[in-house]
Amino acid sequence: MGNFYTIFRAGKGRRSKCQRKPVDSFNNPAGTHEGIKTVGADNLCDFSTDSNLCICIVTWNMNGKVSYEDLVELVGSNRRFDLLVVGLQEVPRNNLARLLQDALVESHELLGKAIMQSLQLYVFGPKNSDLFTKELKVDKHSVGGCGGIIRRKKGAVAIRINYKGFRMVFITCHLSAAHARNVEERNSQCRHISHSLFSKYWNPYARPAQITVWLGDLNYRLQGINTHPARNLIQRNLHGLLKSKDQLLQEAERGQIFNGYCEGTLTFKPTYKYNIGSSNYDTSYKVRVPSWTDRILFKIEDPDKISASLHCYESIDDIYSSDHKPVRAQLCLKVCKY
Repeated sequence: MGNFYTIFRAGKGRRSKCQRKPVDSFNNPAGTHEGIKTVGADNLCDFSTDSNLCICIVTWNMNGKVSYEDLVELVGSNRRFDLLVVGLQEVPRNNLARLLQDALVESHELLGKAIMQSLQLYVFGPKNSDLFTKELKVDKHSVGGCGGIIRRKKGAVAIRINYKGFRMVFITCHLSAAHARNVEERNSQCRHISHSLFSKYWNPYARPAQITVWLGDLNYRLQGINTHPARNLIQRNLHGLLKSKDQLLQEAERGQIFNGYCEGTLTFKPTYKYNIGSSNYDTSYKVRVPSWTDRILFKIEDPDKISASLHCYESIDDIYSSDHKPVRAQLCLKVCKY
């Protein structure tokens, strides 16, 4: 799967074309790794001329609750994109596909979905866009655990799609919680998920995905800071100073996960944990440290052939029904010409 397998650290040795092994991204002769590259979002996209494909990507941990009004807010009224990718965690039993389709009925239709109980992924395209879809496969991988509540699955579901000639993989995941101390388990789950997804479809002669996108409740926390100092910085609009405490960025820097992936700048406030019905952080007896648990990351296989520009990376703060705020990104792709 090419770049799809470069998320994690692999074993020693070189990979031949006929081995189903992850790319050895970290144990190279120079002994270096890339970590996660932070990219800015310019908030400007001339949809008609500057890009060949624009994708709106949304992730949200719903905490077992849903309202149609929230879904309308989630998908937004600005439909200046080709594909809409929605990854959901802790989804209630409602028929989310139908509710999302109702919210998008004027502009988009469902192209594909991947569901594993409360973990769900949907890809929508413009009306009649199934004509541009040459391949669509789905897969899932459970890492066990219910988060204390029945049906709240941990693991990942994924969709592989060839749309307008772009070969893409979208993965939404929900990794273990156990707060800051469980970082090694989250790393291990990322590696297992990446090894397992689409392995049953593996073909040594197939062309790799050109872009891979991970979205979801990755559950990485802030580490090395207590809740009240963290909240004080957030209240003073200085939450950018907390990025140095973010476990996801730390683990990528250590060469454990997401080697060579890109993520937008964390300009928005930590997305977890809120009191339900408000924009106030957790006031329960646990008073959890706010954290950026909800993330969207992407990787381009060959930047010389396809360029990617990020046009927004933000939280959707006007949704209050969950203890998480949704996160949205807009990613536009362009074929490089020489």
